Amino acid sequence: MWSLDYANHNRLPEELIQHFNHDLLAREILEALVIQAYQTEKITHAEVGRILGLPSRWAVDAFLKQRHADLHYDETDLERDRTTLHQLRAKPTSGPL
Repeated sequence: MWSLDYANHNRLPEELIQHFNHDLLAREILEALVIQAYQTEKITHAEVGRILGLPSRWAVDAFLKQRHADLHYDETDLERDRTTLHQLRAKPTSGPL
């Protein structure tokens, strides 16, 4: 898990930091940065988990959902996924193993 050194907290505007728990401010800054990076597709789902030290992909999903940090998914993405699904369904199976 990454950590963020928050030694210079007195340089942040008081009107901003008053809304945060001072003991958790470094973590909250790190989480906000990770969410921004994820939403702008600078980091992957797996990287979110590694950076924040989350134990599983489900923990990452829960973290992102709780913070309304869904990755952009539009009609083009849906159509690409549908095409892939149709291609996979059309492939013949090789029979029992």
